[in-house]
Amino acid sequence: MVKLRLKRMGSKKRPFYRIVAADANAKRDGSFIELVGTYSPLEDSKININEEVALKWLKEGAMPTETVRNLLSKAGIMEKFHNSKKNK
Repeated sequence: MVKLRLKRMGSKKRPFYRIVAADANAKRDGSFIELVGTYSPLEDSKININEEVALKWLKEGAMPTETVRNLLSKAGIMEKFHNSKKNK
């Protein structure tokens, strides 16, 4: 099973996250399948997400974690995903 989740990067007390598609059994900071985007909570919650890659993984059945789901919603990607499901 594939999950969309955060991979912690950065130094001590300066967190920076990568949003990745990873196997559900892989370690949090371990290997991942594909990079989806980045999230920096210290820089005014700066979010960069590759929309095409995120939608591809959601359509393939990847389950986002609660935090990633909120980030995707802020970026408007979850709305596009639900609209594409309704239009089918």
